[in-house]
Amino acid sequence: MVDRKAIKRDSLQTMSLSDFHAWFAWLVVAANAAAGVWALAAAKKPQLGSLWLWRFTIGAQLTLFVQVILGVVLYQEVADQANDLHLFYGFIAIVAVAILFGYRQQLEKHIYLLYGFGGLFIMGLALRTIYISALTG
Repeated sequence: MVDRKAIKRDSLQTMSLSDFHAWFAWLVVAANAAAGVWALAAAKKPQLGSLWLWRFTIGAQLTLFVQVILGVVLYQEVADQANDLHLFYGFIAIVAVAILFGYRQQLEKHIYLLYGFGGLFIMGLALRTIYISALTG
């Protein structure tokens, strides 16, 4: 009989930081997509806009920060081969989070739309970053 827990544990132990960075990028995409869709649904049906929406949104945005930190650590190893456009999109996604946070007061009446479209925008930036190779050549 196959011990699936042992296989998962072994595969996680052998996963390189680069592989984890690539895998985690998809978690960033999925989390921000889900947060964005949830916030847009809350704009249509306000009863969906609970404290859990904001906790999930914060968690989704934190995945982005973790991803960028992983990228910076990897950058230290391959700085001479790094694709500047890949780095640019990663940091622009962090700027997008800051802009969303900065506009939350002015757009309080439309907070769900702000974070809904903002979450989808961050998802799009993450997808673009995934499809731009991290390394040149």
